[in-house]
Amino acid sequence: MSGNIQLLGDTLAAAKSEGRSALIAYLPAGFPTVDGGIAAIKAVFDGGADVVEVGLPHSDPVLDGPVIQTADDIALKAGLKIADVLRTVREAHEATGKPVLVMTYWNPIDRYGIERFTAELADAGGAGCILPDLPVQESATWREHAEKHGLATVFVVAPSSKDERLATITAAGSGFVYAASLMGVTGTRASVGEQAQELVRRTKATTDLPVCVGLGVSNAAQAAEVAGFADGVIVGSAFVQLMLDAEDETAGLAAVRALAADLARGVRGTA
Repeated sequence: MSGNIQLLGDTLAAAKSEGRSALIAYLPAGFPTVDGGIAAIKAVFDGGADVVEVGLPHSDPVLDGPVIQTADDIALKAGLKIADVLRTVREAHEATGKPVLVMTYWNPIDRYGIERFTAELADAGGAGCILPDLPVQESATWREHAEKHGLATVFVVAPSSKDERLATITAAGSGFVYAASLMGVTGTRASVGEQAQELVRRTKATTDLPVCVGLGVSNAAQAAEVAGFADGVIVGSAFVQLMLDAEDETAGLAAVRALAADLARGVRGTA
């Protein structure tokens, strides 16, 4: 079975044709439970997210801030396995027909097996992977298997990336480019900052791929700001924080659905 890279591309193109950015949500698998995580993804899709990134919890998450680390710890302590992550992708995609990616560090894939992981992710209906710590120069084997199975390979660029490095990264990637809006880890910020806009400008000079901005966006005003210059707006920690703060799962699902709806209005300029 082939993965859903085409669905991802079509979804991002459809948002562009509507004159807006795509809303991309991030939620970790297995949080607050496996079933609860699947329900949360369905809730953000219901609220208006176009794409969801499913986080594969890892014990050493170098890019993730304390909010996502807390959720990852809950999932890992409950015994989350890669099979649960793949089930999350499958059920979220089958229920919504929307593109679902996995965001993961390299070590879990390396241990699981590249061919096995790409084949099973494609079979689950996955659209691809975001790989924040896989060096492009060491990614050929991964990209070969991902392409064979119809999966996007999304790399992360940062404000510190030189123009030559940006060109190397974007030439190797597919699906879209993940532009980290600032140097640091995930988490909400008071402002997203001008360096995100400059990074998008520099990245777009090297590629025709959509460029989507993450790290720091947490409300409709910020989403609208980023939507003014990026092809996609990525929101993660704000959703996870709502789930952590909720009195129970029902309240958490209502909260993330409402935030997704607010952010969806933001990327459309109707907030």
